[in-house]
Amino acid sequence: MKKFALIGAAGYIAPRHMKAIKETGNTLVCGYDTNDSVGIIDSISPQSEFLQSLNVFLTLLAHYSVYPKLHWIMLQSAP
Repeated sequence: MKKFALIGAAGYIAPRHMKAIKETGNTLVCGYDTNDSVGIIDSISPQSEFLQSLNVFLTLLAHYSVYPKLHWIMLQSAP
């Protein structure tokens, strides 16, 4: 099981990525976005944290870089 963090969790394509993470037996640890319209994260991955503060998100990433290991950080951005 891999652990993921998602940047851009309120984006258009984010729900598809969240579902893919769950359906492949992996875990979404946290999502970050400046916009707070991310109700989908609760229905797909209720144990995940949603963060709007970049500093808090980076602190959490630093924690997961030590233990337990975070395997992937996904960045979603509009073109």
